[in-house]
Amino acid sequence: MSLVSGPGWGRGGGQLPEELKLHVDQHVKYIQGLDTRKGELEYWYTEHLRLNGLYWGLTALHLLGHPDALPRQETIRFVLSCQHDNAGFGAAPGHDAHMLYTVSAVQILATVNALQELDNEKSGGRERVGRYIANLQDPHTGSFTGDEWGEADTRFLYGALNALSLLGLLSLVNVDAAVSHVQACENFDGGYGVGPGAESHAGQVFTCVGALAIAKRLDLVDPDKLGGWLSERQVLSGGLNGRPEKKEDVCYSWWVASSLAMIGRLHWIDQEKLAVFILKCQDPVRGGIADRPGDMVDVFHTVFGVAGLSLLKYQGLMEVDPIYCMPIKNVQNLSVE
Repeated sequence: MSLVSGPGWGRGGGQLPEELKLHVDQHVKYIQGLDTRKGELEYWYTEHLRLNGLYWGLTALHLLGHPDALPRQETIRFVLSCQHDNAGFGAAPGHDAHMLYTVSAVQILATVNALQELDNEKSGGRERVGRYIANLQDPHTGSFTGDEWGEADTRFLYGALNALSLLGLLSLVNVDAAVSHVQACENFDGGYGVGPGAESHAGQVFTCVGALAIAKRLDLVDPDKLGGWLSERQVLSGGLNGRPEKKEDVCYSWWVASSLAMIGRLHWIDQEKLAVFILKCQDPVRGGIADRPGDMVDVFHTVFGVAGLSLLKYQGLMEVDPIYCMPIKNVQNLSVE
């Protein structure tokens, strides 16, 4: 079970329906169809996103209320086929292990209630996966690298705490040092960057605030200062951007809105206008959600559009956890540290 993760079909310039609604059935069929496009060059060009794509598609389906739309056993087999000898996971079978793919693997298995599959002989146990992640922490700075080659980024720090907490293995890392690193990435405007001194960016805000939430240190965040910066990301269309003077993009319906939700400031944006923007980015015929109205759809923007609507309490959607971007009931079923 592997999904094509790249661009889909363009919507064209057709008129939007008079009454905007979420086209659930079309989105389910779109995601299910991503595994049938192996004859397209695009499918193979996006092999480096295969495991992430499965997480995006699976999460969207669960939030849409169709948790069984992808075959569970086939999903588990594919995830395990991506595991490397060092216990980490790669994007697809034969790819090098990386933090981001390992996090997606853990989230997928947690979502389908299959974390116990990591404890079989081939995988060597969930603790071995946890130690792969833990070994990527810099003992001096508290930061995490994505793989053995040493690139550090707050995305990897968040991913490490995300996966380890789902596995019940946060004790394997120095959480206090990780928190100190996040603090060092905070800027004068209340936002966070990829590292100390880097520009504030909404995606990095999510990773840093999410990491602090997992570490139970949201007391270190100034909710009004950060909430002000995040709420300024909303533009006239109702959509959200990631930095000042940038275009709106559906994916920030998650990065920005979830951060606001974690600090109790989601009411600081116009939620109705954001919901309308997301719904306008749908392909109402073939399914999927794009970055902006009229653009090509893809599974990445589909999941973050659906997750954004879930944060906004859109009728009929399952509730999403703003920290993990997983159905909240799945997270609650785990012994999350």
